[in-house]
Parts: sequence; structure tokens; C-alpha cells
Amino acid sequence: MAKKKSKFLSGKRIDPTPIDSTTTLADLVDESFMAYNAARIREACRLFTNKMLETNVTVGVTLTGALTPAGLGISALIPLIKAGFIDWIISTGANLYHDTHFGIGLSLHQGDAKMDDRILREEEVVRIYDIFFDYSVLLDTDEFFRRVIEGEEFQRTMSSAEFHYLCGKYVRERERKLGLENKSLLAVAYEYGVPVYTSSPGDSSIGMNIAAKELQGSNLILNPNLDVNETASIVLAAKRGIVHSGKKSKKGGKSAIFILGGGSPKNFALQTEPQIQEVLGIDEKGHDYFLQVTDARSDTGGLSGATPGEAVSWGKIDPDQLPDAVVAYVDSTVALPIITAYALARHEPREPKRLYERREEFMDLLKREYEKSTRR
Repeated sequence: MAKKKSKFLSGKRIDPTPIDSTTTLADLVDESFMAYNAARIREACRLFTNKMLETNVTVGVTLTGALTPAGLGISALIPLIKAGFIDWIISTGANLYHDTHFGIGLSLHQGDAKMDDRILREEEVVRIYDIFFDYSVLLDTDEFFRRVIEGEEFQRTMSSAEFHYLCGKYVRERERKLGLENKSLLAVAYEYGVPVYTSSPGDSSIGMNIAAKELQGSNLILNPNLDVNETASIVLAAKRGIVHSGKKSKKGGKSAIFILGGGSPKNFALQTEPQIQEVLGIDEKGHDYFLQVTDARSDTGGLSGATPGEAVSWGKIDPDQLPDAVVAYVDSTVALPIITAYALARHEPREPKRLYERREEFMDLLKREYEKSTRR
């Protein structure tokens, strides 16, 4: 009698197609990324492309680590926005500051991480690991932001999304004058109506320049309360189906979070669900799709390495959707270009959702549902 085959042997047989000169990147991922973290990247590519990019899913991306100085804004994030694959963003301020270098025509260069930093200091060269740039790049970018935020439209309290939208408008105008195009994430986010938040506005050179201008009487204030409520309203509108259909849908919609790195932006994106459920008392279950690329371990107890299973215990992730959660323990500078190329090869572009222009609509929804809550 033949032995019954174990259910644990139902996975695809490991028998990859040999790589040759005609192998595309998407085929490489599907056919050769068989095990270990290569398999996690394959799972990440397929989750993002096959599920997170469905029409009724709203995709939020978080950015930590020095991604834009490495050119990943230009090579990966901008193409994803233009394809309609990113709907909203939470980033460190540093990524947005360094992104601006490219949009205002400043240059960063490949370097040698083994260089003596004392020599680089004497040469007025700034180093981000193996990325080198002249100290004047910082001074010129500081000057750009200081001049921009002197404008009358900045003399008030606003969310970081509104601030970055206005800045993106000026970066785009500088690009136009310099004959540049698609160099700045902020500029493209402005064009495509993608709201860009930062979870810690004072923790970057942009925030430092805002603080400096306040010493001179500037009235610009970035209100984190607005950011907390606006991001929660985007997620609630996504789950209620309003983002996709324009009106509350019985079938609802879905929310996906794509986390690059971890840190404060990761928590800020995931805390939208506890804000909705725990604090505001609105009936909700959590994000539907969780995708993280990280090099942080979970056993140290840090947020960056916290697993999607742990997020379920906080109400951040819908427990019913936990199978649709992937963590790839890979450097973002390796994983993001692969995921981007795979998605662009395997999925048609989506219509941009232009969420920035609908913030007031989403906030009205949040307020209406909060009005019905017993937590008030």
C-alpha cells in the first residue's frame, strides 16, 4: 500500500529553471527565489502585486533608513507613485530632506565607506555610509527650505501632509526651471495628490529650519494631532470602501501597509487602527495586508522588529488576514528595487487615488463615526 503523502509536502517542488541570458527579473523571482530570505522576497513581490494592488485596496508606504540619498526615490518610489501603486506615505523627515537635493539640482556621489572621516571633514565632504556629497549641499537645501517657508501660505498651523504638498509644489517649480523631471519624491507626490506625512516633524533638517524660522517670527506650526487624525481617516475611508467608490460600500474596501525599515513611521502607520478602535471607539478590525522589509530582529522587543502577529494583539492587523502578512529580512536597498520591478512587470498601472485632495471628505467620515461612539 502506497504511503499517504503528507499535507506538509504540498508546496511547489524545488526544481528551478536554470538562469540564462534571457531571464527577466520577474521570472528570476518566480523561478529561482526558492527558499530562505529569497523566498520571503518572492512572497513579498506576490503579496504586493497580486493582492495589495487590487483596485479596492489603499496602499500606505512607510520610509525609514537613508533611502532617498541612495537614489531609491528616483529609481523605485517615483515609478511606483506614477503607476498608482502608492496612495499615501509616512516618512522620516530626513528622507524628504535628502530627496529635495535631487529636485533642486544638487549632486550626491558614490564613495568609499572605508575613508577616514577626519579627512572627509577637512575636505568638507559629508558621508552617509558610502554616499558622499559636498557640505554645501546641506547649506543650499537649508536655504531653499528657509526661503520657501517664509511665504505667506506657510504662516499658519497645518498638518505635515499639507506642508509637504506645498513644499512639493516649489520643488516641482525648481525642477521645471532647471529642466529636470521626476527627480524629487516630494514633487511627484504633489503632482499625483499623494499625501506625505512625517511622524516626527522636528527630527530632521527640515524641522530644524522650521524651528530656526520661528525664532524670527514665523507662524508655521506642524500640528501632530492633525496627522494622527488625518492618517486614521484615510484608513477608515479605505476600509469603508469610500476611497474606491466615493460612497460607503457594503462590501467595504481594504487597507495595506508596506513598511520599508521600521522605526517611528512604521508605528505611525499601524497606530491608525488603535486610534480608530481603542481611542475613538469606532468598530474596525485592523489593516488587511502587512508587508515589511527589515533587518531588525523581533527578540529585542523593538518596534522595528515587531512581527505582524504581535501587531494583531494591538488591533493593528486584522487577525483574519494574518496569512496575508509577509516579513522579508532583507536590506531595503536590495528588496525595494526588486519588488518595484516585479510589480511593474506583472501588474497594470492603477488610477491614482489622489487622496490628498480628499482629506476633508475623509475627516468628515471620521468625525461622523466618532459622534456615534461611546468613547466620547
